[in-house]
Amino acid sequence: MSETLPAGLRAYRLLSAAAAPLALLLLAHRLRRGKELRARLSERRGQTGIARPQGSLVWLHGASVGELASVLPLIERIAARGVNMLVTTGTVTSGGLAEQRLPAGVIHQFLPLDVPRFVRRFLEHWQPDLALFVESDLWPNMMIETSARNVPMILVNGRLSERSFERWRYLQDTIASLLRRFDLCLARTPGDAGRLVGLGAPRVITSGNLKLDVPAPPADSVELAVLADALAGRPVIAAASTHAGEEDIVIAAHARLRKNYPRLLTLIAPRHPERGAGVVAIAKAAGLQAAQRSRGEPPEAKTDIYVADTVGELGLLYRLAPIVFIGGSLVRHGGQNPIEPAKLGAAILHGPHVWNFAELYDALDAAHGAEPVSDADRLTAGLAAWLGDPAGRARVADVARTTVESLGGALDRTLQSLEPYLVELQLRRRADYA
Repeated sequence: MSETLPAGLRAYRLLSAAAAPLALLLLAHRLRRGKELRARLSERRGQTGIARPQGSLVWLHGASVGELASVLPLIERIAARGVNMLVTTGTVTSGGLAEQRLPAGVIHQFLPLDVPRFVRRFLEHWQPDLALFVESDLWPNMMIETSARNVPMILVNGRLSERSFERWRYLQDTIASLLRRFDLCLARTPGDAGRLVGLGAPRVITSGNLKLDVPAPPADSVELAVLADALAGRPVIAAASTHAGEEDIVIAAHARLRKNYPRLLTLIAPRHPERGAGVVAIAKAAGLQAAQRSRGEPPEAKTDIYVADTVGELGLLYRLAPIVFIGGSLVRHGGQNPIEPAKLGAAILHGPHVWNFAELYDALDAAHGAEPVSDADRLTAGLAAWLGDPAGRARVADVARTTVESLGGALDRTLQSLEPYLVELQLRRRADYA
């Protein structure tokens, strides 16, 4: 695609090119904070020691753990067709999930920083034949350079919240220039589709939310048995994917609840595992006993707060806790994904800030498959109500599971939309080997 870039994108291109030396300082800073892997820093500069596989290559990019987890079934289905795949992500935790869960033969790399020469180096090496971008992680230089190479680009599980839509309206020319580069946008919901069209996307289909079709997260059977034995006979609640400010609220709720439930254990899984030590400090400051899973500390009889600051173990928590508060919702983050706990039979509580999954939370709340809470007091009351009413929370959990199951089907619809592109790649592959 060739077009004159709007002024905002031209300025971005110039500034990001000039900032290349500073990018190295940024990577060093992120490395010190545990946000990069020393052995793989070169990937963030577009370099790699892995050879490009022969034949056609599908490149899929998802920003972090949630995006990657949502498209694992899609990756499996594409790879099963014999198509070479490259998957990129942007966080250390997503790299860990890729190592655990990607099918054999699928290559993982960290996405290069959005510096023109890093991006060009990446694309010149991998030479993708089809690019799939997941949800909303759209980097201007990457999109511009990819489209300049005439690589078909498709937005998968496209997401655009009302808040983001309103912000982008002030940069209409900029976002329209980027969205026009997509051959196709597959949106999660009609609302997402309408907002993408409103910002200039030329071809949009509502395919549904891929996260609804992801199997329930796995759990190591040995670890599950060990933890279930350690927690036997104790009332258990969980707070999953929490953000800064929410752990204080959950820990304060625990302190109030243990007056009636002295053996209560609260499991807390911070959204960013590197914050685990900080969560332990909050618990100890509240006079509670805390253990930290990343340090190999087991929950003991005296443990009040068990901080699950590891990657890929939410499946354990959801199988152990019949009541789960979903984080990112009492602070203004937009809410995290409620699908996994719903599939594993947990009764769900959430705060008011859930615009990242607005339609899904609306469906759950309307069916009484989840309970919204507006503040710390309401959270404490909601937890207390379900701790004292196992039958009631089981009914809520059953409704949540049924609601989530009824909304599925996005994987098949997505594959149907991708079919012409995949068939073309397979035909090209056969021609190459003829």
